[in-house]
Amino acid sequence: MKRAATVLGIALIILAIFIFWRPATTIKEPAQPSQTFMEPFRLKTSAFKEGDKIPSKYTCDGEDVSPLLEVRNVPANTASLALIMDDPDASRGVPFDHWLMWNIAPDTQYISEDNVPGEAMQGANSWGKPKYGGPCPPVGKPAHRYVFTLYALDAKLDLPVGATKEELLRAMEQHIVAHASIMGLYGR
Repeated sequence: MKRAATVLGIALIILAIFIFWRPATTIKEPAQPSQTFMEPFRLKTSAFKEGDKIPSKYTCDGEDVSPLLEVRNVPANTASLALIMDDPDASRGVPFDHWLMWNIAPDTQYISEDNVPGEAMQGANSWGKPKYGGPCPPVGKPAHRYVFTLYALDAKLDLPVGATKEELLRAMEQHIVAHASIMGLYGR
């Protein structure tokens, strides 16, 4: 009797498995909505890697030309771009400005070597000149950091050629959508 009950129990379990079990291939998952992943706003250069030494070509010891910069994933609501390159390790404790540029078109993908794109305007660097001035730290001191920061702005800026960094920062103040940067080192 006990044996018959055990056989009947096993038979019921097997029957339940056949009735209720369905292979996974017959179960359809609901369609998932497509998710668009927006890559972050980026500034890159082929001249050096983040945190590496800036080649002397782009410094006062070389040709003193600006490196090629690559702009990626500009936010959709960007009306213009602005660029600041400075040295936060300057000896007076105040960042030394090497390059100021604004009203760069938002569809810009490359800022070519030794070039100012389209209608972009340049501000006065710490030497008082509206142009790129490459790294030129004091001889014999530790390498300085040189930071290129690109700002996505929701407006074009009404500034004259030769404006200062303070004027540029003030004009950008309420218009920054995003920013991206790359840093290189240079010592002499």
